[in-house]
Amino acid sequence: MKAHLRLNTRLLPLLVIASVMMQLIDPSRVWTVLLVGLGGVWLISFVWARSLAKNLTVLREIRYGWVQVGDLLEERFTLENKSHFPATWVELEDHSSLPGYNASLATGVDGSGTTQWRKKGTCNRRGLYWLGDTSLRTGDPFGVYTVTITDPARASLMVMPPVVPLPALEIIPGGYSGEGRPIPNAPERTVDSGSVREYLPGDSLRLVHWKTTARQAKPFVRLFDGTPASDWWILLDLQAAAQAGTGADSTEEHGVVLAASLAERGLRANRGVGLIVNGKTLDWLPPRTGAGQRWEILHRLALAESGKTSLGEVLEHIRPNLGRNSSLVMITPTARLDWLTALPLLNRRGIRPTVILLDLHSFDRKLDNSRVAAELKRQHLTCHTILREFLDRPEAHPGTHGQWEWRISATGRAIPVRSPGDHSWRKLAK
Repeated sequence: MKAHLRLNTRLLPLLVIASVMMQLIDPSRVWTVLLVGLGGVWLISFVWARSLAKNLTVLREIRYGWVQVGDLLEERFTLENKSHFPATWVELEDHSSLPGYNASLATGVDGSGTTQWRKKGTCNRRGLYWLGDTSLRTGDPFGVYTVTITDPARASLMVMPPVVPLPALEIIPGGYSGEGRPIPNAPERTVDSGSVREYLPGDSLRLVHWKTTARQAKPFVRLFDGTPASDWWILLDLQAAAQAGTGADSTEEHGVVLAASLAERGLRANRGVGLIVNGKTLDWLPPRTGAGQRWEILHRLALAESGKTSLGEVLEHIRPNLGRNSSLVMITPTARLDWLTALPLLNRRGIRPTVILLDLHSFDRKLDNSRVAAELKRQHLTCHTILREFLDRPEAHPGTHGQWEWRISATGRAIPVRSPGDHSWRKLAK
């Protein structure tokens, strides 16, 4: 820690010097008393402040290395004074960058004493933030000197976007051979018709299961066991000009939550999931499976920011690089129609698009993108229109990390159902 000692006013030193000069010019008991009194205050203040500068320290400790939006953040502060002089007042100034979180406060600590307290807050916005550094301001009780102590220790805090349970949003399977469902322990690589589902626009007529179609009086297609499941490409449109709303109640944040939740759904189904984001830069993550891919997707979505590239430009750029027979899930609030010309070209390569359209009118009454939904319907392409209220549900606002959940038994005893996870404290690194 770095300490700085500052004299608040020059009046006291000037009075001491003046008393010395007057005592030399015209010796008197008055000047002697003033010299002893003022000089004593100056000396005591200097020794007191210097002792605090050398012996006052603060230790910040944090629980939980990463959190999601809505989760609880908890810090523990330990203010220690190894000096024999008490710090009658101490101002702690927190320089953390986490929005809505401020650990600054005023306190005091006795000589050779320790003060400890905790600070809790809620993570309200995704992104990468810093906790720390910290500044302490204190001084002698006469107000002659001010001591500033700077602690450069800080810790990074990654706030991930929330992952929420979604209702059934049909994702069109890629390719022309049907929707694959791999059997993990199959003795042979076989391709058999395992089940059926309702016909969706764009399905090949050769996949129609006629017996089920005749029985249900509506078309059904076959699903196959043993064939590889198609990869999912999730394309999140973050063109700044296409967005509406502000803060958490914006198309940008709703799109990020939908992208994270769809990625979780695909990975749980053992699909390879890739991510494309046209933010400040074009972010490209190839499809993979596993927990590592889950954290990589959440990490990139946490840092995603809106940019200038349009959805049409992105589709033109990525079309040659997408694998054949993939599913392309596009999340966009755009009201432009120019990008729709790229969809038939993707369909010819077996890349089946599913559009999740964020309804602009529900975010801003002055905007409307209903023409996009109508055009997609005219082209017999799958489109799910998402209203602003879609994520306005309790399960869409997680916040279990760092919190206890209790159950009261019949005898009135509180029984913990869920603990907040790792209880250990870790210091902020320098």
